[in-house]
Amino acid sequence: MRTIKASELVSYLYCQRSWWYQLKGTPSENQAEMTGGIEFHHRHGRKILMAGLMETFGWVFVLLAGLALVVGATLMFLQ
Repeated sequence: MRTIKASELVSYLYCQRSWWYQLKGTPSENQAEMTGGIEFHHRHGRKILMAGLMETFGWVFVLLAGLALVVGATLMFLQ
């Protein structure tokens, strides 16, 4: 008994013939399109990662600016 992967289920639901070809090890005829799709997803993933990092850095800078404002106001008040 073998484990059925989620990607196999998706492939089967999308196209039963495609799933059968994959099961038999027959290579797809649209390798160029598949390679382009893989590259697109990698680029998109990097953009999403960078957007998340930029958002995190933005919040860190906002918190640091707020802390600097509080420290500066406290120092002015103590003088």
